[in-house]
Amino acid sequence: MTDLTPNSTFLIAGIVFITIAVIGKSKLAFIEINPGFFGRLLALIIGTSSLLYALGLFNFSVGNLDLLRTSLTEQIKQSISSINKLLQGS
Repeated sequence: MTDLTPNSTFLIAGIVFITIAVIGKSKLAFIEINPGFFGRLLALIIGTSSLLYALGLFNFSVGNLDLLRTSLTEQIKQSISSINKLLQGS
C-alpha cells in the first residue's frame, strides 16, 4: 500500500468528493466544510467521474474512441436517411 497509483488516487478522490456531496455542511475539529448547493453538485460530478475513471469505465483508448466515432457517425447517417424518408411520406 505504499505505492500510490493513479487508479487508487482517483478512487480516494472520488470517495472524498462523494462524501462532501452527501454530507454537505459539516465541522470536524478544525476543518469546516460548507460547499453550498453548487459546490455539492460539483463535488458529486467530480466524485462520480473520478470513481468511473478509477474503475476503468471512463478510461478510453484511441482505438476505442475511433470505433465509437465511426459507429456514431453511421448511426446518425442511418437516422437522417430514415427521417428524410418519413418526412417525404414514403
